[in-house]
Amino acid sequence: MDRRRFIQSGSAAAALGALPLSSRAQARPKDVLVVGNEFGPNSLDIHTVGANRASYGVSWICYDRLMSYGRKTLPDGRVVYDRNKLEPELAESWQMAPDGGSVTFKLRKNAKFHDGTPVTAKDVKWSFDRAVTVGGFPTFQMAAGSLEKPEQFVVVDDHTFTVKFLRKDKLTMNDLAVPVPSIFNSELVKKNATAADPWGLAWTRNNTAGGGAYKVEAFRPGQEIVYVRYDDWKSGPLPKLRRIVQREVPNAGNRRALLVKGDIDITYDLPPKDFSELSKEGAAVKVSSTPIENAMFYLGMNTTKAPFDNPKVRQAVALALPYDKLYDNALYGRAIKLYGAPSNKVSSTAWPQPTGYKTDLAKAKALMAEAGAGAGFETTLSFDLGSGTISEPMAILIQESLGAIGIKTQINKIPGATWRSALLKKDMPLIINRFGGWLDFPEYFFFWCYHGQNAVFNTMSYQNAKLDKIITNARFAESKTLYDSFVKDMVQIAFDEVPRVPLFQPTMDVAMQKDVQGYMYWFHLQPDYRQLSKA
Repeated sequence: MDRRRFIQSGSAAAALGALPLSSRAQARPKDVLVVGNEFGPNSLDIHTVGANRASYGVSWICYDRLMSYGRKTLPDGRVVYDRNKLEPELAESWQMAPDGGSVTFKLRKNAKFHDGTPVTAKDVKWSFDRAVTVGGFPTFQMAAGSLEKPEQFVVVDDHTFTVKFLRKDKLTMNDLAVPVPSIFNSELVKKNATAADPWGLAWTRNNTAGGGAYKVEAFRPGQEIVYVRYDDWKSGPLPKLRRIVQREVPNAGNRRALLVKGDIDITYDLPPKDFSELSKEGAAVKVSSTPIENAMFYLGMNTTKAPFDNPKVRQAVALALPYDKLYDNALYGRAIKLYGAPSNKVSSTAWPQPTGYKTDLAKAKALMAEAGAGAGFETTLSFDLGSGTISEPMAILIQESLGAIGIKTQINKIPGATWRSALLKKDMPLIINRFGGWLDFPEYFFFWCYHGQNAVFNTMSYQNAKLDKIITNARFAESKTLYDSFVKDMVQIAFDEVPRVPLFQPTMDVAMQKDVQGYMYWFHLQPDYRQLSKA
């Protein structure tokens, strides 16, 4: 599409607004940031069913949590969050009980929600009760830190709140600083709740009830979301950006063109090829790249559906994949390889780490024959169009390679807005997906992705009672020796049983104008607009 036709298109109108391209960069104030991405949030509430990754960003800046993480600077100058450093947000301080059985938080007395209502400990308890009760992703996330029961959450007075510990869990405090335990204006939500929907989830899907640094000024799903600074925010330094306009520009080529032209300030949603080219010396924009910890691209096989219920078939698939072609032609080398280790024997506690699988069609065919599937079969390979710039070329290459061992695949493209809902159904036989664990611990990844509780991110519906026990043992191991042994054991089972085939550890790539300052990497992969500014 040429420039004129693009400007005349509806997508351009939604992406750029009324000003012509040539004047927008010059007209935009320094305290206004324009973001261009393939898709935006499908919900304003991270607790709602099917809320996508972009929804995490809404939670992060429109709601407060009791605590947040500090930052650290890496040797190469990149700034990233520090998982070992917890800092005050809504809570100005906290103290552990002498017996280690609870923690008590002192809330800021001057904190207010966006409607001017004072924030109290009752709001905190209601919000936590909601998170552990609604089910699905938020409830599983809270449980990852042993936050499971409303009885754990106690209002001491208006500005004092206690969390009782169910067990000694090193992830509990860290889990309080992720996006899920956001603090809601409980009275506002309850006014918009119903008997059938006591937590007001239908209302919060399209409305916010927070007290964070930004308010939602406009939300037009499929087009844009506009944030405006909340000038009475008390839980941190007032952000320098007054207004953030996050627009959906479906075409990757258009996003890149708008960035290079200066009509958008930042994007974290381009194909690896574009990031590779934009990161070269002399480029018009700057690129920040950080390996995403505790994360992987993978090919998942639904273990409840034949023939993927047979480990030999899954191993055959793992040996048939065109790893190097995927790395070169889909990732353009912007990832860490998770394949091709000298063997499949696990000797390290590192996670993620490479498997011993590599392309070997002869071995793959032999395993198919041993499994009684030598004649091949037909299946469906699904992926999220929201990550289509990577997943679609991967799907085409995988389709071709699996065909060489008799597996005929039909590619199924699912819109990004409905991908999470599709995962929840657990009925797709073969998927390309990416998962990143917010808390950078191997047992946390396995709790989400391999445990028989069958959380949303156990996309393979994998069940293994032995592995479940090892995951639990690793979570609560009291010695490093025991912990290391448990981690190696659970990784070994994952590699042998291979319900998901690790492919690559991705990088978080962000391209921005050279005057954008303050960017840092966060585990939830959303820019923290509270920290950004423009020179």
